[in-house]
Amino acid sequence: MNLAIRDVRHSLGRFLMTSVGLGLLLMIVMGMGGIYAGIVADATLLIDRLDGDLWIVQRDTRGPFAELSRVASNVEDRARTVPGVAGARRFVTHTVQREHRGRPLRMAIVGLAWPEDRGQWLPMVSGRTLAQGHYEVVADRTLGLSVGESIKLGKDMYRVVGVTRDMIASGGDGLALMTIADAQSVQFDTVGEATRLERAARRGRAETRDLGLTQPGMLELADQPASAIPALGSPMVSAVLVNLQPGVDVGAVRAAMEGWADVTVYTEQEQRELLLRGPIDRVRRQIGLFRALLVVISGIIMALILYTMTLDKLHDIALLKLMGARDRMIIGLVLQEAFLLGAIAYLVAYLLGERVFPFFPRRVIVTNDMLVWLALAVAVLCVAGSSLGIWKAMRVQPNEVLG
Repeated sequence: MNLAIRDVRHSLGRFLMTSVGLGLLLMIVMGMGGIYAGIVADATLLIDRLDGDLWIVQRDTRGPFAELSRVASNVEDRARTVPGVAGARRFVTHTVQREHRGRPLRMAIVGLAWPEDRGQWLPMVSGRTLAQGHYEVVADRTLGLSVGESIKLGKDMYRVVGVTRDMIASGGDGLALMTIADAQSVQFDTVGEATRLERAARRGRAETRDLGLTQPGMLELADQPASAIPALGSPMVSAVLVNLQPGVDVGAVRAAMEGWADVTVYTEQEQRELLLRGPIDRVRRQIGLFRALLVVISGIIMALILYTMTLDKLHDIALLKLMGARDRMIIGLVLQEAFLLGAIAYLVAYLLGERVFPFFPRRVIVTNDMLVWLALAVAVLCVAGSSLGIWKAMRVQPNEVLG
């Protein structure tokens, strides 16, 4: 019979409890990596799904996912006139928090370029995508909204027509997708008193100017909504996405657009890298530090466990040496117990993680590469952790059994 298996059976309860405890620690290590992978996937989700070759954002900004970006709506029309451009569409995103059913509801609103983009690319769980230009919203299931439910945003009621899965913003908020017109209506919504005061302020400014005194019609124009005043532009958008014709030189099209003084142009890959190096970079370093600390702690715990297990059988090891057992047999005994401990702990971490991770508030993505990395780390920990026990076993003299 294998000596390691026999020794484990002798203290099976303690060995299994130790394996489970170490497995819980490894599950946290796995979860840390999965949380970071989920954050990266959520942060780059819209960039990948919207599939824009070029992103036109506010001048000298990093784009709507890294900071506030405001671009004039007519940039879309300008982009369409550039040779090599197949299409352009506006993009609006912002975060709101409202009270719904007695609880705070925080969501990231994304405006779709209706009617070209109806949300056909969305991973739907139930319901449908947008079918009309106003008062419909497709919500991620993390928001807790169901198909047919109504929610008040701004001054209007919006009906949930579809529910998606895994549509999360970089901040962890579920996405609510509607048309750009509705998204701008929610974004620039103001209370009635604020609107009245703004119109009164416009009228007051007009009354103090010669133009307002000589042309009374200007005073009536000042009382109208901002959208009806020709001097005031249409609402700003967060960015404009550009798709190029096949075979077109991206650099040439980008150079033509960068001549505009009010915008900065990024490629899709640059927009993704700016996002990962900006808001996500600090999270990555912090999670990496925690993972490194947990791996070190796991190694220390495993070394102490194996050292204690070796101390418990020093008499048996001395007896084996007295009977003529070679050193490699003793080393194999300790290593086999170490790898058995690591294998059970790894299995516990994997099985328990599959059942626990779906309940985490942030998405946890455990990839095959991550599982391989953790398996290699466990193997290294088993070898390193058993070194202390091997050192102690090698120092045992055969004549100690006689004492």
